[in-house]
Amino acid sequence: MTVTTKIVRKIVEIDEEKCDGCGACIPSCAEGALAIVEGKARIVKDLYCDGLGACLGACPRDALKIVEREAEDFDETAAHAHVARMKAEAEMRAARPATLGCGCPGSAMMSMQPRAAKAPAAKTSSPCACMGGDEEAAPEAQASALSHWPVKIKLVPPHAPFLRGAELVVAADCAPVALAGFNPNVLAGKVVMIGCPKFDDVDAYLAKFQEMFAVSGVRSVTVLRMEVPCCTGLSGLVHEAARRAGSGVPIKDVVITRNGDMVRHNETPFA
Repeated sequence: MTVTTKIVRKIVEIDEEKCDGCGACIPSCAEGALAIVEGKARIVKDLYCDGLGACLGACPRDALKIVEREAEDFDETAAHAHVARMKAEAEMRAARPATLGCGCPGSAMMSMQPRAAKAPAAKTSSPCACMGGDEEAAPEAQASALSHWPVKIKLVPPHAPFLRGAELVVAADCAPVALAGFNPNVLAGKVVMIGCPKFDDVDAYLAKFQEMFAVSGVRSVTVLRMEVPCCTGLSGLVHEAARRAGSGVPIKDVVITRNGDMVRHNETPFA
């Protein structure tokens, strides 16, 4: 039986009352010592944490601090092996056939031609009394600007052909709901990937974006996130993935308020 020796040393401590599980701290930990578990940041193993606190400044809630307590000594070799395992697992997940668990190919890759706008509907007579008799002419329909499938970050492989040379929008999945005119004003002419940094696997996100930046030749990235704290991790992991990939791709951050306004973050947002 292996006997674990503990020493008193500096190590990261997480205030669970302050932590909202946004995941912003995770990309800043090169040793993979942090993970989101049941909606909160946790230390995976004490021996993975070097106690230097590179993650502290990434937390928007000031939930991280350095303390001295009894813990396993930092093991750099074990930490590097842990990071390598996480990367390999992420690559295996990305390489799985793009089908849903039920077997239907709803996530199979395809490129599509964006649809043209439809003409306004003519005034019609409704046969259903609950519709109030005659219907007014519908407002002009907005065309879908979607040019590819799938759109979920976890389902898009880093080598997807529609990513090559693309202008990419990485959107928190709440943002298109809050933002009126997402299709014509944001998505038109671009490729989109959506996900939630609070509930999805941010380590897998980080590995996927890192590989994507290394191989796809994406020309630009706009991160479209909500103003809520749990969304800030989306910007952080995209920037960190580009840094790790050695990519100089320009990244623009746009924040959407809960009432649908766009807020400039680091560059001029969409008009």
